[in-house]
Amino acid sequence: MNLWKSLHRHLTQWPVESQQVARRNAMIASTALAQRRAERDEVEDFLAGLTGSAGGSPTAEVAAQAAL
Repeated sequence: MNLWKSLHRHLTQWPVESQQVARRNAMIASTALAQRRAERDEVEDFLAGLTGSAGGSPTAEVAAQAAL
């Protein structure tokens, strides 16, 4: 009987645990994307300062390298 209780507990807890892991993974991915976006913006501002353009978009070459 103990085996059935254990099996039942695992089967009922699986969706909850799966959702928690999925949420954690999504939060980690979101954080990584936000950091990457902030770094890209920082580099874009730096490059804009070097070229003397205010608020201009980076050249196609720089944009292609940033996408890597």
